[in-house]
Amino acid sequence: MEDKLNVLWTSGDLITAEKMLFMYPHNAKLLGWWEDVTLIIWGASTQLAGENKEVQVKIKEMVDTGVKVEACKACADQLESSEVLESIGVDVKYWGEPLTKIMKESGTLLTI
Repeated sequence: MEDKLNVLWTSGDLITAEKMLFMYPHNAKLLGWWEDVTLIIWGASTQLAGENKEVQVKIKEMVDTGVKVEACKACADQLESSEVLESIGVDVKYWGEPLTKIMKESGTLLTI
């Protein structure tokens, strides 16, 4: 199995973001717990990331550390967050097929 962690972030809760999302994926990459870490922003988390400047700073820090941060394009477009997310290094793309592939191939997926 690949040494790859995918984290699907759907919660719009700031405490969850601060106490889990900005800690585990970031440290997993920084400390070498996982070779490849991808954070997928989807649903309510898209709005939180698009509107909250502190959240944007944390996401940018993860991008700078080597965490791949991507967002669901449908959500980002609907919540008018695409431009902001792209400006901090988030790859905004359609995620339905890639998520299905991860699940069908038994890839490591942590859902928050």
